[in-house]
Amino acid sequence: MDENWGKVYHTRQMIRAEIAREILEQNGIAAVIVNKQDSSYPIFGMCEVHVPMTDLVRAQTILSNEESLAESE
Repeated sequence: MDENWGKVYHTRQMIRAEIAREILEQNGIAAVIVNKQDSSYPIFGMCEVHVPMTDLVRAQTILSNEESLAESE
């Protein structure tokens, strides 16, 4: 990933990464998912949500206040 982007969230479940990305985009923050899961064994690796570094702190605040992402994995 480009150095102008930073990881704001990571999870083993792709659906949670999609939810995080959607929440950020609804708040006007561009977000992309980087899938680092093994294609043969999806239990290995993580899905990461990245945002531009200029929006990193705001994105962290939004996601930390989001109850749907607060559940344990």
